[in-house]
Amino acid sequence: MQQAVPYGNGREWPSEVDRTSSDATEFGESSKGVGEIKRAVEENPVVVVGRRGCCMVHVVRKLLLGQGVNPVVCEVGEDADEAVLMAGATASGAGLPAVFVGGRLVGGLDRLMAVHIAGELVPILKQAGALWL
Repeated sequence: MQQAVPYGNGREWPSEVDRTSSDATEFGESSKGVGEIKRAVEENPVVVVGRRGCCMVHVVRKLLLGQGVNPVVCEVGEDADEAVLMAGATASGAGLPAVFVGGRLVGGLDRLMAVHIAGELVPILKQAGALWL
């Protein structure tokens, strides 16, 4: 979350934004990060893997939140290319952000939008247990 700064009270701007309240999980390039991504994909019905600060991750998350799903967002650093490849996120050419539903790779933002427009997203989310309605 971003910090609100009051206007014109003579205080200095904060030097760092508190990122501890973020709902995203950050992973580095270590093998521990790869294992955590794989575990997150196996344990959660909807997982989004993307680069830290990527606007497309925000778009994917907002689309899923609009459908009533609260996805787990796993953010990887700029140096984590090999770790993400080993996790299988870009194995099918999906790129980042990669969306996993029910442990299976749906694809990137373009594929997710295509599935949503075709009306197939809600049944996939229901089958994965991410939606109850």
